[in-house]
Amino acid sequence: MTRREREVTDLNEIIRILDTCKVVHLGLSDNGEPYVVPMNYGYTMENNELTLYLHGAAKGYKLDVMRANPKVCFEMECNVIPFEGDVACQYGTTYESVIGRGTAEIVEDTEEKKRALSILMKTQTGKDFTFTDKMVSIVSIIEIHVSEYTAKRRPLPEGLRNSR
Repeated sequence: MTRREREVTDLNEIIRILDTCKVVHLGLSDNGEPYVVPMNYGYTMENNELTLYLHGAAKGYKLDVMRANPKVCFEMECNVIPFEGDVACQYGTTYESVIGRGTAEIVEDTEEKKRALSILMKTQTGKDFTFTDKMVSIVSIIEIHVSEYTAKRRPLPEGLRNSR
């Protein structure tokens, strides 16, 4: 990370960012060609270890790519607000973000799929849901074991105005 002054290291703040963001941009590599797809996510943070949960169609390109190469990267951002300045180099955007890498695993076990979907829905809505065997049979669940991540925040610079 080049701009260390923007780094967020407090675990409570990182969790707040993870709770605020709602879309993760998942990066995959298909024989050296990049592929990025936005997805909703859920997460757990246990013993400072981050795990992401994603869901989607039961089959498709994304799953095929993951089976061939389970190494992934991801990015999520929130509180994105453009701001203006008096000169061009003072324009910018506020944000909070989490960026990382990990290994994707396609979850097959029905009970694990139910658990992952419950986590995803809790992250997305703040509500608890239950799932039947039939409901989970028609979706794929991707569990990302995060090996490294960083969080950043860029606040509005003093004296500048929002353009919104």
